[in-house]
Amino acid sequence: MNDRHQLVNNNRHCADSVAGLKFPHTLIVRAPGLLPMLYRPAELAQDLGVPASTLRDWLALGVPYQRDDHGHVWIDGREFAKWVEAARRSRIRQPMNADEAYCFRCQQPVKLIEPRATYRGKQKLLSSTCPNCGGTINRGSHNGQSKQLSTDESLP
Repeated sequence: MNDRHQLVNNNRHCADSVAGLKFPHTLIVRAPGLLPMLYRPAELAQDLGVPASTLRDWLALGVPYQRDDHGHVWIDGREFAKWVEAARRSRIRQPMNADEAYCFRCQQPVKLIEPRATYRGKQKLLSSTCPNCGGTINRGSHNGQSKQLSTDESLP
């Protein structure tokens, strides 16, 4: 690397700052193929198929970058690919309780209130209304029971 470049954010921890960040599929597919060279943010955004403004937002979240003597931002392709992979792996997933389902509108698990059960062979589908937004939420299970719910128990 050139002596004229200095590393600006070498002490940032991407796992702490991007725990809930979701990446577009095209970025996940294209990032590992980046070359070991320095990219301008606009070039990198074009190669990855993401808006340049999104890439600038990610700089604040810990994308490793360098600045030259003129203050221009440069991003190493391989380091960026490593950052994307580390950020994807840092997402924490917790299993839901038996009386919960995921609401895609609220983007969080919510309690099933007065669920309606329908059966399709060995599958049981619980449907309810989200208490927060009023949208329909569903939870499926195999063998007519949820993993954490036995056949003798009933939902509240």
